[in-house]
Amino acid sequence: MSATIHFTKGHGTGNDFVLFADPDGETELSAAQLATIADRHFGVGADGIIRAVRSRNLEAGALALAEDAAAEWFMDYHNADGSPSEMCGNGIRVYASYLIESGLAELPPGDTMVIGTRGGVRDVQRNSTGFQVDLGRWTLDGGEPLVRAKNLQIARPGLGINLGNPHVVVALASEAELESADLSFIPILEPEAPAGANVEFVVPLEPLVRNGVGHIRMRVHERGSGETLSCGTGAAAAALATRYWAGAGAPNQWRVEVPGGTLGVRMFPTEDGEHVALSGPAELVYEGNLVIA
Repeated sequence: MSATIHFTKGHGTGNDFVLFADPDGETELSAAQLATIADRHFGVGADGIIRAVRSRNLEAGALALAEDAAAEWFMDYHNADGSPSEMCGNGIRVYASYLIESGLAELPPGDTMVIGTRGGVRDVQRNSTGFQVDLGRWTLDGGEPLVRAKNLQIARPGLGINLGNPHVVVALASEAELESADLSFIPILEPEAPAGANVEFVVPLEPLVRNGVGHIRMRVHERGSGETLSCGTGAAAAALATRYWAGAGAPNQWRVEVPGGTLGVRMFPTEDGEHVALSGPAELVYEGNLVIA
């Protein structure tokens, strides 16, 4: 039996998503169906699919409500291959914009929207660039695996960072190296990450720090989606890794240039440890109806 869903296409710095509302959790799409929607030749085309569902109507949402009773809405996020993912930093900003524009939620200036994800509850606010999301506590995770990427001559050490989803960040020597990497192929990690990982390749800009703000450039291969024009949690991981490598005196504010634009990253102390925030635009592009076979 086929079903028709009304969808919205949106993006954050070129990282694009298909979003649809299913408040009661009645539309469970298979991985194959999700992958077909995300296919750029035979579907709408996207880096990921986001279902807007009330937290009380799915199991993962119950965990979010247990963490924060204000998390009415859950971001049910899947990668382009249909696999579920814990979190998406660009996606959650686009999701907040979608909830507001669809009349499903409100976010007055100065207020906070609390959203459930598989990586935990996240707080979103408006800011001058669009939206800012508190990505929560981060951790060094997964050691320093060797990373091999097509067209890079030798394996490079990476730094494992967890932001609710897993990342490995690799420093390169020049922008020429960054451009030469062929990220249409999945980078190889040694040892392999048990659940896979997003892999970010980073170069510092010159000068690295301007007016107290760090500046880096990044490309990314996202687990389950391939190379994307941007990755929000990846930008945060790249900034955290660069600050870690730079050592004492490195700034807590960063600008991360990605192929799709620029994202802001800020590290700040809280009672439960250091958090990292991501800011950037969230654009809703068009709407349509899609028949799901």
